Amino acid sequence: MARKAEAYVDSSALIAFVDRSDTHHSLFRRLFSDPPPLITSALVIAEAHAWFLRRYDRVRGLQFLALIEDLAPLKVLAVGEGEQKEAIRALRRFSDQDLTLTDAVGLHVMQKRKIRTCWSTDFHLGLDGATLVINEH
Repeated sequence: MARKAEAYVDSSALIAFVDRSDTHHSLFRRLFSDPPPLITSALVIAEAHAWFLRRYDRVRGLQFLALIEDLAPLKVLAVGEGEQKEAIRALRRFSDQDLTLTDAVGLHVMQKRKIRTCWSTDFHLGLDGATLVINEH
């Protein structure tokens, strides 16, 4: 059987997967039930954790982090100086867009790893040509 291609996961996909009230919950619940190798960044995890803290409370924030610890096959990449420099370069290149640093790191990671599929509801993550799963389902 052929190995599934990696997919990049954004905070919007993680939030939709966990939050039953999200419009895209059923899609991401289905996708996470049989995922390919998944890649994300520590900034995505921080962004989603902050969302659960603001929307709910510390308990839900910790539950989210526990899910991330157990979520296979998700690989969380550290963001170092090199990734930050490349992300800032992407922010300048797409200066006409309201990109966050987290989004820009995602664009860099997808480009560097040649990832063509992005699990996100944020159209910004398709700026470099990656396919957003919400557009396919």
